Amino acid sequence: MIIKILGSGCSRCDKLFKKVSAVVTEHQIKADIIKISDIKEYVKYGIMLSPALVINENLKCSINVPSEKQILKFISEEL
Repeated sequence: MIIKILGSGCSRCDKLFKKVSAVVTEHQIKADIIKISDIKEYVKYGIMLSPALVINENLKCSINVPSEKQILKFISEEL
């Protein structure tokens, strides 16, 4: 599983990265978590505002930082 955090490095982007990492660790999910800060990459997903969460090339959310419960649901949809 590939999980991408699209963001410029703002506090919300960092918060999303930490939450995703915590969920992956807690539930022992095999995943590569990648931070992407290149705006050209955002455009590929139709993102104008960050942060955004992409799992297995599927955009799951953008702008808001979801709860850990919601992140787990997004991951479960892709397993």
